[in-house]
Amino acid sequence: MFVRNLADRRSGKSLGFALIALASSALPACSEPPPKDGGALPTTATATATASATAPRSTTISLVGTNDLHGRVGALPLLAGYVENLRAARAADGGVVLVDAGDMFQGTLESNLGEGVAVVDAYDALGYAAAAIGNHEFDFGPVGPAATVTKPGDDPRGALKAAAAHAKFPFLDANTLDAKTVAHVEWPNMPASTVVDVAGVRVGIIGVTTPETATTTIHANVADLVFASPEKIIEAESARLRKDGAALVVVTAHLGGKCATFTGDVERDHCEPNAEVFRLAKALTPGTVDAIVAGHTHAGVAHVVGGVPIIESFSYGRAFGRIDFTLGGAPLHVVDRHVFAPQDLCPGQEKPDYATCTAPAYEGRDVTRSAKISSALAPAIEAAKDKRAELLGTELTATFDRSYDHESPLGNLFADLLREATPGADVGFMNGGGLRAELPAGALSFGALFEAFPFDNRVATTKISGARLRELFAAHFSRGAGILSVSGVRVEARCEKGRVSVRISRPNGRAVSDKDQLTIAGSDFLFTGGDDFWGGGPAPEVAVQDELMRDALVRVIGKHRKIAPSDAFDPKRPRLDLPGPRPLRCP
Repeated sequence: MFVRNLADRRSGKSLGFALIALASSALPACSEPPPKDGGALPTTATATATASATAPRSTTISLVGTNDLHGRVGALPLLAGYVENLRAARAADGGVVLVDAGDMFQGTLESNLGEGVAVVDAYDALGYAAAAIGNHEFDFGPVGPAATVTKPGDDPRGALKAAAAHAKFPFLDANTLDAKTVAHVEWPNMPASTVVDVAGVRVGIIGVTTPETATTTIHANVADLVFASPEKIIEAESARLRKDGAALVVVTAHLGGKCATFTGDVERDHCEPNAEVFRLAKALTPGTVDAIVAGHTHAGVAHVVGGVPIIESFSYGRAFGRIDFTLGGAPLHVVDRHVFAPQDLCPGQEKPDYATCTAPAYEGRDVTRSAKISSALAPAIEAAKDKRAELLGTELTATFDRSYDHESPLGNLFADLLREATPGADVGFMNGGGLRAELPAGALSFGALFEAFPFDNRVATTKISGARLRELFAAHFSRGAGILSVSGVRVEARCEKGRVSVRISRPNGRAVSDKDQLTIAGSDFLFTGGDDFWGGGPAPEVAVQDELMRDALVRVIGKHRKIAPSDAFDPKRPRLDLPGPRPLRCP
């Protein structure tokens, strides 16, 4: 196992996943009226598989789903306590299937220093049946400190393959294809699907990831891959699994949705109707799958859409999701199902301390943190302890908030620091998707900065004209990816004659002309096409530096002994002056 040497490098790698919550308040059982989603909510499912000879007459299978842990291993001992209680409850009448919907590793020192092995070890101990591969599973690149290929023989998926080979459970990647052959990739312990036998029931599990993966990880690590639309692939895999005797077929999918509340009614709960996982559920032939465990959007879902129960449980280990299936008859088939709302591990805590919070009783028993999982994680936590606590010589007078969608103090601060760290840069960029945690008030530690920006992106520069920069901003304002925080210029956007018109000025108020040549600094992720940075236009020549962005931020932030959020963001005079929320639509 590769372990990063922080005596030689200031940074570690990152990997992602977040836990989903189990049911504190249950949604209506299947015998009640269906949600208003246009799909039926049947009390029985069509039988498509042969029952196992050992299956009891009526069996309950509890599907537990987690997603987007992003390396927050501190939540796992408490999660294990909930799962152990559920397994004890199911011991008399069925069993539990535990799956994850991807982005397991990227995000904390504890996970990144070993390129995700700490999460794998804990998941093995928890008894996961399978996990989907998320877009951030590709972030680590080759085994070792480099996030992208730097020498002959490097494998751009080396770290991912090593983590999968180390795991006792499979990483599922049904829609990940080789771009040349358009065939499923053949990587160790990464099949399209798997089958587990639980309490005499054969359960098929299919894993897919969002096609957005091509633009939401470092491009160099996936340039020779295709992430295909998953519908037909799921239908083919499901048919094969049903033929092989699976009475229950589940998809674990790193693509998601978003609902505000969890009554079971997608309209009343303000679910986003066009969310990717909802489109998937509606596109599948009825009866293809029995459930989807979703992820990627860091939101909550506990609803039936297109006849398919879907659970997604936020991110960072906060919660888990659950669906109970009752199977019976001959051949064995689903006769009832019960979808639960996401269960927070620490209810009522906005920023939970998983080591100390009081968990509610679950399945009639007190929840006890697992000593087995704590022991599995102890080496990784100890390895990260000193580096996490290292102080960077800067005091923050207040919390630096972040935002994916809007200009924020944290985004502007990082854009400022990057421009300062890059000699000759006129403009600095920071993408909203790269901001993963706020910076707390007080003395700034390396651990806090790392979790705010855990990615091993390198500093990149390029030179473009003022005209190209205006086109770049116009395209960015017209779509909805993470906000581009900017340093060195102020940008005003207006709707003129049905189009987005952009004016750019320097800090002294002088307009940037179309002929001006500007050096811009950002990340290799952005400048090589991540988040569709170039807006569909041709990319200029880009120089990728050896220095990691995080190292560049650390190098210059210590020069500022005290920093206030107001130093980076003035809401009365924002750096991005827009007539409304993105994406801008000009009549």
